[in-house]
Amino acid sequence: MVRFWGTRGSLATPGLDTVRYGGNTSCVEVRTDAGDLAVLDAGTGIRALGREISTDAKRVDVLLSHLHMDHVQGLGFFECLYREGCQVHLWGPASTTMSLRARLTRYLSPPLFPVRLRDLPALTLHDVPLGRFEIPGFTVHCALVRHPAPTVGFRLEADDAALAYLSDHEPALGVRDFPGPPEWTSGFDLARDADLLIHDTQYTDDEYETRMGWGHSTVAQTVAFVTAVGARTYVPFHYDPTHGDAELDQMHAAAADALRGICRVIPAREGQTLSVTSGGVA
Repeated sequence: MVRFWGTRGSLATPGLDTVRYGGNTSCVEVRTDAGDLAVLDAGTGIRALGREISTDAKRVDVLLSHLHMDHVQGLGFFECLYREGCQVHLWGPASTTMSLRARLTRYLSPPLFPVRLRDLPALTLHDVPLGRFEIPGFTVHCALVRHPAPTVGFRLEADDAALAYLSDHEPALGVRDFPGPPEWTSGFDLARDADLLIHDTQYTDDEYETRMGWGHSTVAQTVAFVTAVGARTYVPFHYDPTHGDAELDQMHAAAADALRGICRVIPAREGQTLSVTSGGVA
């Protein structure tokens, strides 16, 4: 089961019509049939998720794709960090010079936040390994992907299904004929034949002209990537904060038209729940 708690790249512009798609930043809940829980990113959506997690929960694994503010700004408000008897395991990328702990301490400490990282005994930090590792209920594959600052994508496998999460991703950057060979295409192995691919779809083609290199993809670029990797279901994600429902409707319709007969398109909406199975979404 996959449930979306935050779908945007940064907080929505005040007054913008975002009722149907939501305004919280990136956070996705993933559960196995047995109830094991993994959380993808800790944007503002993680606040609401924390209130919904059972007080009986003993462990939660949070996988951070990177440490840009829109992906960690809800972390300090995650209720599970303050619950006795619940252990939160936080996985995220180190930099070339600093550990995950050192990097996160810059945010979870005064004056930016009143609680210090060291004062959260329920929290265990892991510099996420590149390659394959295990967390309760899931086999996780992790790789660096093309986005400013150390950024990783994830592939979660459980219950005979595979989910790929590439929230912030610009695989077309610097590629003359995109997509190129699989071994040279960022994120390709993570997304290959995924039953569900959650992928950055932030820009229109016109917007991309002035935002090239910012680390995000257009509808057309993502359609090409989805086609190349053979994903069975594609979920547009990481919406631009200036895009309202009407503009997002147009972008999603363009993706669905381009992928008709190739891949199912299900735009991410806050509160939406999907059942992922081998072969796609039930």
